[in-house]
Amino acid sequence: MNKNLSNLIRIVFLLLDLLALNTVYFSCKFFFRNYIADDLFMQYTYLWMACNIVWLVVSWGNNTYRNSDIFSFEKFSKNTMHAYGYFLGLITLYLFMYKQFEVSRIFFVCMLVSFGLGLMTNRIIHLGLYHYFKNKAYIARKVLIIGYNQRAQKLAEYLEQQPINTEILGFCEDESNIHELTHYPIITDRKNIIAISLKEQVTEIFSTISPEEDKYIYTLMNQADQACIRFKILPNLDHFIRRPVHIEYIDDMPVLSPRNEPLDDVGNRIKKRFFDLAVSSFAIIFILSWLVPLIALLIKLESRGPVFFVQKRNGKDGKPFNCLKFRSMRVSADADARQASKGDERITRLGRFMRKTSIDELPQFFNVLMSDMSVVGPRPHMLKHTQDYSRLINQFMIRHFLKPGITGWAQVNGFRGETKTLEDMANRVTYDIWYLENWSLWLDARIVFMTVFNIFRGEKNAF
Repeated sequence: MNKNLSNLIRIVFLLLDLLALNTVYFSCKFFFRNYIADDLFMQYTYLWMACNIVWLVVSWGNNTYRNSDIFSFEKFSKNTMHAYGYFLGLITLYLFMYKQFEVSRIFFVCMLVSFGLGLMTNRIIHLGLYHYFKNKAYIARKVLIIGYNQRAQKLAEYLEQQPINTEILGFCEDESNIHELTHYPIITDRKNIIAISLKEQVTEIFSTISPEEDKYIYTLMNQADQACIRFKILPNLDHFIRRPVHIEYIDDMPVLSPRNEPLDDVGNRIKKRFFDLAVSSFAIIFILSWLVPLIALLIKLESRGPVFFVQKRNGKDGKPFNCLKFRSMRVSADADARQASKGDERITRLGRFMRKTSIDELPQFFNVLMSDMSVVGPRPHMLKHTQDYSRLINQFMIRHFLKPGITGWAQVNGFRGETKTLEDMANRVTYDIWYLENWSLWLDARIVFMTVFNIFRGEKNAF
């Protein structure tokens, strides 16, 4: 609910932050024009472009404008400060890497400090606007809930958490069906609902009683339409399914499925495949073409054995494929059964560096090119681990609805490397299923950026 409102607020505050950034930049450039040489026009133009691009990237990668936090001043401000910290670091790195030492230091410092103040000003504006608008009549709503049962209680809890003002007047139920104290009052029985709704200026009625359970609900639906009151029904699916479901339509026929899968759509699969081909081709041509001979030489100099470590892993639909890696360990008999762990004696010196920087995973771009893997997706596991965990973790095999990835949503959220406990793997599965249900091309690009960012930042689970 209110997803469009959340998206609108996200866009507005992204534009406000960009406006603050550009206003600060050009204001500082005007005030410190005497410190800026005329022949440095292009350097300052590149800096201006870099500032805008870096802010878009870090705010996106840090999920600064996420829907769940946009209505909370504390969370929104905290996310903003994290993004601002990354922004400072990357812009300073940009000046260093491109040797932009002629940029005025007083201009640069004042611009960064002023931008930080501008961000905080926007967050104060956010706080004021939120408190101003949340109680406005055209945003606030009054709700009645028909029925008093477990679904009605859960619905009331959800409505209480809505970011805009939602006033729950109470439940509508026959007194004979009430056997406990209620959090909200019992307003009326089912016969006088519309009259009470008109009197109390109710805007929405939620029914937890389906028409199949009580035919009078059909009458209430028609009466609500005549009274310009929105009427919504929460279907009771507990009789045959006890989990959240996704509803879609084949023409006018509703179809229930356990989850939403964007990649079930052929068009989305084609988009993802083009993304995979573009990224893997770039990596193979511009990185692996010279890196493979170099790493191969170093591996051969340090230890005996093949350059590549080829291991059977489970791919899409659980089918095994040959997963490629640079060999980072000494050849051992238990390679297909034992996970690498911190301080593992099998890891070579070169292997330790490759694993820390994720260089050992780069040959998997060949797997992507051959369509065994995707750039982004659930990480593939050894056959034995898949067999073991599928018995221990509910929904474990759902992650195999997708092609495995070089990186994934679980990995950029801290669940990479060794899984020491069953809980670690369960958390990884939760993130993988979330990715399956929320895939988008932008999400893939974001995960790639976060992966690269985490490599440069360093990860404690990389060993």
